[in-house]
Amino acid sequence: MQSLRIFFIFCFTLAGSLQTTPARAQAFNFKPLEAVMGQAVIDSVFPGASLAVLYKGKVVFHKAFGKMTYAADSTPVDTTTIYDLASLTKAISTTSIVMQLVERDSLSLQAPVATYLPGFRVNGKERVTLEQLLRHNSGLRAHSYFAKSCRSPEELFNTIENDSLLSPPGRTTLYSDPGFMLLGKIVATITGHSLAENFHARFAAPLGMHATMFTPPATLLQRIAPAGQDGDWPFNTVRPLVHDQNAALLGGVAGHAGLYSTTGDLITFTGMLMHGGTSGRRIYFRKETLRNFLSRSNAERALGWDLRSIDGPSSAGDYFSTSSYGHLGYTGTSIWIDPQQDLAVILLSNRVWPTSANIKIRKFRPLLHNTVAECLQLKRL
Repeated sequence: MQSLRIFFIFCFTLAGSLQTTPARAQAFNFKPLEAVMGQAVIDSVFPGASLAVLYKGKVVFHKAFGKMTYAADSTPVDTTTIYDLASLTKAISTTSIVMQLVERDSLSLQAPVATYLPGFRVNGKERVTLEQLLRHNSGLRAHSYFAKSCRSPEELFNTIENDSLLSPPGRTTLYSDPGFMLLGKIVATITGHSLAENFHARFAAPLGMHATMFTPPATLLQRIAPAGQDGDWPFNTVRPLVHDQNAALLGGVAGHAGLYSTTGDLITFTGMLMHGGTSGRRIYFRKETLRNFLSRSNAERALGWDLRSIDGPSSAGDYFSTSSYGHLGYTGTSIWIDPQQDLAVILLSNRVWPTSANIKIRKFRPLLHNTVAECLQLKRL
């Protein structure tokens, strides 16, 4: 009797989860999509990539293309290849943790950053809030190469805390890496655990995302797609693997970059988002929390996520609705989710190999998403 009860519980849990078997793949013709991905490898948009498409609760496409590098003898990539997610870290890790802290631990998005980091209360930054960090309208600068003047994480954060704003808080949207570095530090400060420990305990472990982590160990190196070489590392210490230099200065664990993952793991995470913040019987966010964070409001960006442009061009192409949200990563990664059409596209690549001067992916992303939509026979919205 006990065995029978366990069996029914298992079936119930399975039924509430995303179906990861591409059962409906035969209903669509994905040859044009395969051709576009294959041509991208030929055109050196990236040496290799893994692509997943989720549609109406099922994984309808999941395939890898190309190799680890452009070398003739390079290892072919597959759907278990691990990629440096770069700024997808902002949305997947940092924002998700903040969502849980807001929902469960009374973290206030309207609270000044200085409430949690008192050193930030200088040079006109007293009124900058956590929400403004998440929406990228805090007035902080976009980016700095902190390794040129800083020698430790402490010096890096001191530099951010002592900096002046480029514009008054809330007035101008400017995508900011330092803002998310601060959010990562705030998470560690109020929880007493690192961003990596928080993400593992709150999401990676319970969701079974075994290949998703910060600072992957040497035993996984053969599965990790290489990123571009950093010739400007100014220290004698061994450089952490992560492509982003500021994340490396922070030891590979940062609020803006540093997370590694596979398309398989991100299918699970994205499915949880598309299912309203739940997976199986576990609730990761309440639906209203997810809705609040993804609201367009009066800002140009959602909280931690980008939004499909209403008027202008988008990396999501021409078929995704204006309710769509997503994020890009500098290394050649992206996620776009359209709740109106129950559609998500996950692209992981290492376009920065051997150099980040390769920017062909900018034109490729809209083409990719348009091709996915056309293969699914969607109409332009």
